[in-house]
Amino acid sequence: MKNLPPLRSRALVLLLALAQSASLAQETPKNDLRLTEIRHLDLTYDFAGYRSQEEWLDRAARLKKQILVSAGLWPAPAKTHLQPTIFGKVDRGDHTVEKVYFESYPGFYVTGNLYRPKNVSGKIPAVLCPHGHWTYGRLENQQLNSGPARAASFARQGYIAFSYDMVGYNDSAAISHRFATGHRENVVDRESLWSVNLLGLQLWNSIRSIDFLLTLPEVDPERVACTGESGGATQTFLLTAVDDRVKLSAPVNMVSFLMQGGSVCENAPNLRIDTSNVEIASLAAPRPMMMVSATGDWTKNMMASEYPAVGRIYKLFDAEDKLTAIQIDAAHNYNQPSREAVYGWFSHWFLGKAETTPVKERGNAVAPIKDLLVFFGRPRPENELDESQLTENLIETRKKQLDEAQPRDAASLERFREQFGEAFKYSLMAEYPKWGEMAIEHLGVKNAPGAVSERLIISQRERGDRVETVLWKPPKPKPKPVNAFVLVVEPASNDLIMRLVKADYTVLSLKLFPGGRQIPEKVKFFTTYNRTDEANRVQDILTAIALLKHTLMAYMGNEGQKTSLSVVAQGNAGLLALLARGLAPAIDRMVIDAAQFDSSSDEAFIKSMPIPGVRRAGDFTTAVTVAPLTPLLIYNAGNKFKAEKIEAVYKAFGKAENFKSQSAKLSDAELVTWLSSK
Repeated sequence: MKNLPPLRSRALVLLLALAQSASLAQETPKNDLRLTEIRHLDLTYDFAGYRSQEEWLDRAARLKKQILVSAGLWPAPAKTHLQPTIFGKVDRGDHTVEKVYFESYPGFYVTGNLYRPKNVSGKIPAVLCPHGHWTYGRLENQQLNSGPARAASFARQGYIAFSYDMVGYNDSAAISHRFATGHRENVVDRESLWSVNLLGLQLWNSIRSIDFLLTLPEVDPERVACTGESGGATQTFLLTAVDDRVKLSAPVNMVSFLMQGGSVCENAPNLRIDTSNVEIASLAAPRPMMMVSATGDWTKNMMASEYPAVGRIYKLFDAEDKLTAIQIDAAHNYNQPSREAVYGWFSHWFLGKAETTPVKERGNAVAPIKDLLVFFGRPRPENELDESQLTENLIETRKKQLDEAQPRDAASLERFREQFGEAFKYSLMAEYPKWGEMAIEHLGVKNAPGAVSERLIISQRERGDRVETVLWKPPKPKPKPVNAFVLVVEPASNDLIMRLVKADYTVLSLKLFPGGRQIPEKVKFFTTYNRTDEANRVQDILTAIALLKHTLMAYMGNEGQKTSLSVVAQGNAGLLALLARGLAPAIDRMVIDAAQFDSSSDEAFIKSMPIPGVRRAGDFTTAVTVAPLTPLLIYNAGNKFKAEKIEAVYKAFGKAENFKSQSAKLSDAELVTWLSSK
């Protein structure tokens, strides 16, 4: 890039030259695929894998954060005291069964049964047993599935087994299994803004269930396993993905390219954007895992499709022997042959059995219902929360967590970036493009009074986006180099652009993603698989910033001049640009129209800024806090946009002079004057 011609009056030479480089010579799509390609749970997916262990580990770390942010568990909630109650022991001859309840959140209870072996000494392994969407939940006992038989068989073999309820099943009755269902109907509601969802509740219950098991003195913390079927398999591979304490797993009849899970508890906003269950299940590597499939459900292609795909990840670790798969000729199930296969796999890794062949179940009698139901003849806890109370408690706790995390020094700023900065990134599901990931298409030059313009299409490689921009320059040559660039996010007046060009700025105007996608009626959980229009618009702003930043970087070494990049965003685009600030490199100056947005109102976000998780992540305050504290002007705030926290951040780090907020509007002339001030 050092030999490119100096960029002086002919500003377009810059992008024309760069377009010839290999990094920008990628073909842009003819249409913006984001407008037409709608991902959903019944789409057929694939998983090509990764070329190296290093590449996969990088992806795995990012995917783990995506799962946790989607579930509302990043940053992690406080692990409050479980207050476990274990009672009602029944001696079943070769094992015992007890009733258990404990608080995963204050006032929200996990309920289930603890199966223990008899006549054992020393540390023993433990297994979590989540269940699927059977009529009787963990108590289902029929040919296709028996939760009690599974847990009892594990106990007979020498494990402690904890069989616990899905939310809304059996003893977990205070919260229904249709809790926080707005995202099912493709809307972003208050719960979505704050990442309150059923998947997150159940994943937290599973994490706390490990905590509970590890309070038992006989449990070996290095031998904790998890296995469940259907929706319980979803819980199994999600828990294994995010909690390294799970050393061994067996998701049954769920890991598939064909169907990703149709229940509210298997879907959360942003969870499967750019991924699928097969990749998520691969996060188990290199820990031992058995994938069980059936000929009569969506896992029918397991042996030829999903198993080899996951196997390619295990191969990166030279751990092919730690992955296996079987297929049972049956309908959707966790039947006896499936269970016996899992027993054999588990006993090989946890009990020292040399082979991995199935272990037969001994005895088929299970405890009567009255010995298993936790609150049979027993009052429910007095402090138990209902759905509205739990929702409010979770949101208020998350607000408090945000307030307490606000940084005051370099160390706390680093913690805030790792916690809420990452939550912010994965709520938007947007990122600043790298130089080699961009393509550009030139659509011709046009002469206009006061400026010369060139239409440019920019795109991220393999993303399918098509972002429309116009580059503006003075009509006559200038004797000095171009060193001041402005990104103007539309809507913007032609007068503003002309004023900026007259003030010797090179201007890139950006037309944002239009949105308006038509979601088919049969498609549910749209936000689980697709970015919202607003998130796509934030990405467009980042893509445009990257084009200008990479352009500047390429020419700084050649010219040696000081260059600057400013961003101006008016109307509805203003606050989208403020969000983009939190994911971009330093912006030298930024002017934002707050459009009198009520930043304290969830209803305002639902109406105008419906991005899942954005409130949980700290929205505009986090965007400013994690970015360099360069000059920022927010105008047209009225009495609704609350800038006090943003102002406090600037003051805390000695940059108070760099921030200005005003309630009134700003004329184009005033805007250009502020932008040009020193």
